[in-house]
Amino acid sequence: MDIRTSGWINGFLGVLIFSGSLPATRVAVADFDPVFLTAARATIAAGMALMLLMALRAKRPERSDLASLAIIAAGVVAGFPLLTAFALQHITSAHSIVFIGLLPLATAIFAVLRGGERPKPSFWLFAGLGAVLVAGFALTCGAEASPLGDGLMIAAVVVCGLGYAEGGKLSRRLGGWQVICWALVFALPVMALIGWIARPATLEDVSGPAWLGLAYVSLFSMLIGFIFWYRGLAEGGVAAVGQLQLLQPFFGLLLAASLLHEPIGWSMAAVTLAVVVCVAGAKRFA
Repeated sequence: MDIRTSGWINGFLGVLIFSGSLPATRVAVADFDPVFLTAARATIAAGMALMLLMALRAKRPERSDLASLAIIAAGVVAGFPLLTAFALQHITSAHSIVFIGLLPLATAIFAVLRGGERPKPSFWLFAGLGAVLVAGFALTCGAEASPLGDGLMIAAVVVCGLGYAEGGKLSRRLGGWQVICWALVFALPVMALIGWIARPATLEDVSGPAWLGLAYVSLFSMLIGFIFWYRGLAEGGVAAVGQLQLLQPFFGLLLAASLLHEPIGWSMAAVTLAVVVCVAGAKRFA
């Protein structure tokens, strides 16, 4: 199989897995504190990653890789999960998925900054229009909107885009699954300590769906999805394969509607589609 085709397939599988992250987080934060949920998912995934690294005798990262691993850990291991968990206490997962439509743009911007590319002026036109659409949607939602929840989602998109771009770059040399595994192990001491401090007094009141949500974000969102995603970025290129993130809002909205029975208005669907079009245009001229 051609390596670029393999990159697109791996990237698609990663996006498909990530699409369930926000609905699963929404279910989990109903019974788990966001700080504990973030630390627990990272700690569980890190334990599995450590076993995987030991079993396959993976190459250890060099000292020069530590800064990149720290950025990846801060962005996708801690930052994005924590910010979205807090945001989903104030907004629905369907509402939050509209902001995920900006992830390809954030990834492209950081790929430009880290790679030294010079996008055409048309890139910034599409980028600005997409940002205006999302801001306008958030401001016109009325009573259903939460400025705090929307702000947290924007911050989550920024740190996640940085983590994606940094991870895609490092994966070219270290390997896709190795990058997320070493990033998880790198963050393990801090996340395990935070999880112990933030642990709930009792687990008796935690519902079955909340446990399933924690299991999904720990196993799939935090580890398996990244194995496919970073490999796809490394094989097919960050700018090219990153476009597959445009599919994530659609998958996520379908999951939110079918599993959580959350209402999806025409305005929300229209804004999501418009953001996808803007991001596609921005990526074309990046």
